Amino acid sequence: MRQIVLDTETTGLDPQTGHRIIEIGCVELENRRLTGNNLHLYINPERDIDEGALEVHGITVEFLADKPTFAQIAEEFMSFVRGAELVIHNAPFDVGFLDHELSLLGRQWGRVADACGVLDTLKLARDLHPGQKNSLDALCRRYDVDNGHRELHGALLDAEILADVYLAMTGGQTRLSLGAESGEQGASVAEAIRRLNRDRPALTVVRAADGDLARHRAKLEAIASRNGQRTLWEELEG
Repeated sequence: MRQIVLDTETTGLDPQTGHRIIEIGCVELENRRLTGNNLHLYINPERDIDEGALEVHGITVEFLADKPTFAQIAEEFMSFVRGAELVIHNAPFDVGFLDHELSLLGRQWGRVADACGVLDTLKLARDLHPGQKNSLDALCRRYDVDNGHRELHGALLDAEILADVYLAMTGGQTRLSLGAESGEQGASVAEAIRRLNRDRPALTVVRAADGDLARHRAKLEAIASRNGQRTLWEELEG
C-alpha cells in the first residue's frame, strides 16, 4: 500500500480570501516503510504573506520570488500523489488549500479526492485519545517522537515528523525502551518486563507416557489418512 504523508505551508488561513500554498512536503511510505522517495516544493504565491503565518513558518516573499508558481508544479505534484492515500494532520485544511489551487487551474484538474484517498491523523488521534490534546507536538510527546529540531514549521520537516507519529500511532510498540524517563510508551514496556531470578528452583520437566505418545501418533495418522497426506512421523522416518 502506497501512502504519502503530506503537509503544506500557506500565506494565511483561508483560501477563500485569496491565500495560497507556498510549500508542500511529501514523504512516501510503501507498506508502512519509509522509501526515501520524497517530494519537496516551494511555491511563489504571487501575493503577500500574513504576518501571523510568517511567524509560524518564517518563509518570506523574497525567498519565494524566484520559485515556480503552483500552475508550474501542479503536474509534478499530482503525478507524485496520484493513486496514493494521503496521510495529513487536520486534512480539511491542507486538502481545502490544494482543492482551491487546482480549481484556479480549471475544472479538468478535479479535486484531490478524485486522485487520492485521504486519512486525517487528527481525527484518528481524537478517536484514540478523546478529550486529550492531539496537536502534532502533543502526539510527539505521547509517542516519544523527537521533534526537538523543529523551531519553525516546515512542510517537509512536519511531514517527516508526522510519518513517525503515524507509524507509532497505528503500529503499536515501535521501539523497546526500558526506562520510565522515555515517556508513556517506554514506561509501559518496562512495566511489562519481568526478569526471572537466577536462584529460582529448576523447572520440572514432565514427559509424556508411552501410552500417550502412541495415542497421539495414532490420532495424527488418522487425520493424515483422511487428507491423503503423509504424517510427520512418516516424513521423519523417510
